[in-house]
Amino acid sequence: MTLRVGVLTGGGDCPGLNAVIRAVTKSLIRHGGCEVLGIADGFAGLMDEAPRTRALGWEQVSGILHVGGTILGTSNSANPLRDAATLAQVGRNVQALGLHVVVAIGGDGTMSLAHGLEQVGLACVGVPKTIDNDIARCERSFGFDTAVATVTDALRRIESTAYSHHRVMIVETMGRHAGWLALEAGIAGAADVILLPEIDYDLQAVVARCQEREQRQRYTVICIGEGAKERGGSQTVRERVPGSPEPVRLGGVGHVLRGRLQPHLKSEVRTTVLGHVQRGGDATPFDRVLATRFGHHAARLVVEGQLGRMVTLQGGQIGSVPIADVADTQRTVPLDHELLAMARYIGVCLGQ
Repeated sequence: MTLRVGVLTGGGDCPGLNAVIRAVTKSLIRHGGCEVLGIADGFAGLMDEAPRTRALGWEQVSGILHVGGTILGTSNSANPLRDAATLAQVGRNVQALGLHVVVAIGGDGTMSLAHGLEQVGLACVGVPKTIDNDIARCERSFGFDTAVATVTDALRRIESTAYSHHRVMIVETMGRHAGWLALEAGIAGAADVILLPEIDYDLQAVVARCQEREQRQRYTVICIGEGAKERGGSQTVRERVPGSPEPVRLGGVGHVLRGRLQPHLKSEVRTTVLGHVQRGGDATPFDRVLATRFGHHAARLVVEGQLGRMVTLQGGQIGSVPIADVADTQRTVPLDHELLAMARYIGVCLGQ
C-alpha cells in the first residue's frame, strides 16, 4: 500500500520551513515511495468543507532550500479543536483525502493540536519549529539561529545611534514566555541590560545601571523579551484572540519600560520593537542544515511507522519523543543556566 502523507506548516512563519518541506518530501518519495500532499495554511487547510491541498513532487520542492517563509502558507489562529463540528469536518476531510499521517511542522501550539487530532484518528509526526526556542524536550529548534542573528544585527545598529545621541535604547524581541532569543541575542549584541520573562526585573536596578552609564559611557542598550515584566507587575498584552491556539498575544513591553525609565534619567529613552522582521528572511546555514536533518528524520519516522512522535535534538543528536510529552508545555530559561551566570560575571544587568 502506498502511504499518502500530508505536510503542513502551522503557527508563525519561520526561516527554515521550506528546507523541512523539501527534505521531508524528497525523503518520503525516494526512500518511502510515498505520495505527498501539501496542506495549505496549516490546519486551516483541513477545516473547510473542501480541503485545500496540492501534490508535492520532486520538482515542486526543488530550489526552495534557502527561501524564507513557507510555500504552503501558515496560520497561527486556525484551531481544528475549537468545537465538535470543526473537529468532525477535519475527520471527514482526512478520510476523503485518504491521509494515513500528517507531518505537522510547528511550535508548541501546533504540537498540542496535532496531539488533540488523534481524537479523529489522524496520526501525526511533529517537527519542532520556533524562533523562540521554547519547545520542550528539544534543545534547539530551527529558525532560532536565524532570529538570533537578526536581533544581534539590530542591536549592533542600535548601539551606533545610541552612542551618537547619548541615548538609552530599548530593543524589544519576540519570545513570548521564554527568554532564549533576548538572552542569546543580547549577549551576542553586547547589550548592557537584558530582561527576560523568567526574571521579574527590579526597575531601580535598571535605573541604576542606566545612570551609572550616563556618567561613564553616556549611552545604554537594553534588550528586553516581550514577555518580561516588572517585579509586582504583569505582562504587557498586545491583543486577545478568543478561540485561537494563542489567545493572548504579548507586545509593547519596550514602550512600557521607556515610560517607567524616562523620569529617572537625563538621557532620552527610545524604544524599537523589532516585530516580524525577526521571523523573515533566508535561514542561516546552520538552520538550513538543522531543518534538513529534522525533515529527513520525520520522513524516517513515517516510513518506519513511528507515529505520534516529534523529531527532537538532544545532546546534538537527532531523535524523537512522544508528541504528548511536548503538548501544552514550554521550555523556558532555567534560572541556573550557565548563560545567565556568564552574563552576570561579564557585567550584564539582568534587572536584579
